[in-house]
Amino acid sequence: MLPDVVDRNAYEAEIDRLRIREKAHTREGDAIAAARRRLPMVEVDAGLPLVGPDGPLTLLDAFEGRRQLVAYYWMWHAGRSAAEQCQGCTWCGSQVGELSYLHSRDITYAIFAQGPYPESRRYRDFMGWEMPWYSADPSKERLLVGRHVGMMHIVCYLRDGDRVFETWWTTRRGVEALDNSYALMDLTAFGRQEPWEDSPAGRPQGFGEGAMSRDGRPIPQWSRLAAGRSDDLTGPVG
Repeated sequence: MLPDVVDRNAYEAEIDRLRIREKAHTREGDAIAAARRRLPMVEVDAGLPLVGPDGPLTLLDAFEGRRQLVAYYWMWHAGRSAAEQCQGCTWCGSQVGELSYLHSRDITYAIFAQGPYPESRRYRDFMGWEMPWYSADPSKERLLVGRHVGMMHIVCYLRDGDRVFETWWTTRRGVEALDNSYALMDLTAFGRQEPWEDSPAGRPQGFGEGAMSRDGRPIPQWSRLAAGRSDDLTGPVG
């Protein structure tokens, strides 16, 4: 079922009515962000160990000298192939490319994989990503204290000298803060095309469980295979 067809004046009138709600939504988002900036923070051990391309390092090192750090905690299925890795985390990882805007505001963005470094780093290389990538496996229980370890999270940190503080975190649908694909889908007549959405009867909604995968693996992997990359995660780290 397609949207109703009307003349330009009727169409613009409906857009104007919706725009009132869109602007209210934007203002509420601004108000929530203002409240977020006023949250208290909790100190985290700056020396908690991570593993990176040069071996062991600390949480403090992952800031790369910048004042703030946004860490995405990647779900990892140890010992499994690329095709069996988290489709949701692959979706999130695919959304963040250009980091210079974050860097200009003194913010570092990094992946904290919740699995062994060599194996998870090979996945990063297979996907062709360039963001900083670390293993938080040695410290994930302490870094995600009181939360669902193994689940995807975004956690924000602030550095004050050699001290590190956690300022905000989210999980589940909160990680859509990284997204642009879904945000663009939400602007279209068919939306995300997923069954949970409130859409008019007859609109396509065929993307249910496994919506971020196709033919047994996360969607972005197919272009990497077509380019001749190996998805064997047991080879040498690049």
